Amino acid sequence: MKHAIIPLFIPHSGCPHQCVFCDQVRITGTATPVTPEEAEQTIASYRMTSGGDRHWEAAYYGGSFTALPLSVMEALLQPAKEALDTGRIQSIRLSTRPDCIDEARLALLTRMGVSTVELGAQSLDDEVLRLAERGHTARDTAEAVRTLRAAGFRVGLQFMIGLPGESGASLRRTARLGAALHPDFVRLYPVLVLRGTKLQALFEAGTYRPLTVEEAAFRCAFLKRWYEDRGISVIRMGLQATEELDRGTSLLAGPYHPAMGELADQVIVRHAVRRALRNAAGAATLICHPRDRSKVMGQRRKNWLRLENEFGPLQCQESQAVAPGTAVLETGRGSFSFRLYGRK
Repeated sequence: MKHAIIPLFIPHSGCPHQCVFCDQVRITGTATPVTPEEAEQTIASYRMTSGGDRHWEAAYYGGSFTALPLSVMEALLQPAKEALDTGRIQSIRLSTRPDCIDEARLALLTRMGVSTVELGAQSLDDEVLRLAERGHTARDTAEAVRTLRAAGFRVGLQFMIGLPGESGASLRRTARLGAALHPDFVRLYPVLVLRGTKLQALFEAGTYRPLTVEEAAFRCAFLKRWYEDRGISVIRMGLQATEELDRGTSLLAGPYHPAMGELADQVIVRHAVRRALRNAAGAATLICHPRDRSKVMGQRRKNWLRLENEFGPLQCQESQAVAPGTAVLETGRGSFSFRLYGRK
């Protein structure tokens, strides 16, 4: 059954901090928080306009849901709870901060039928968190994950790529500590410089340099491989495209790309093919499933051109007999199959 999200945005509602990168209005494209009445109408609208059997999930995005007063939380969740009880939706999820979890709030979430909580961890390096003015620590994230798991919730972690002060070492720390928490899934968001944020001032002062699209894709690829090799799904890389971001009027700088996930997958595939080609002798032919050809070639054939520049002329063929996510390399030493992407 296909999973279908009903997005309900509460931009910046409840959040006790103004992080250097944050402008939830421009990220979500929504200027005002959803009301209980609007939540009910949105759920009904999605169910009426979309046919077919689906697993419908109401998802409260933006802001810090559990930082809201308990009465407001309950009022906002009530339409989703009624839809859950009547079978119109099948699950409820929300996102919040790691330092806004306590017994009273978890009891309310349980009573209202919430099954998944996503934590905006952003990093697991305390210096990076301090520079981003997050107001919480890596230990807060670890404790929140343990508390949510003990209460029976599915837990997701959201990380940002390219925060002020981030280095290769801090990125590896986030990868290592994040995997040790065993979240059910991860989301990855490259940092963008939006007008009106503190990050704009740092950028204009020359004290912050945003990642390029290529750098962001490389770091996303590293984290995706790291987590998925350890059985943790990375369900999204990059912000959801919105009219506000696509127009570029609020985006001052940074690695915004509507297909960041595809770019990261292309990096993963290029490195997989490179490792395989190092074992080749002379001319080589790569055989892949048709759906993987775009990842093998890369945007504007950049992957393939880089590989040919390093290893000489190569051939690429498509075959339905090759499983998606894998490839066969025919070389002077024979042929062998290998993994292009996906879990070990």
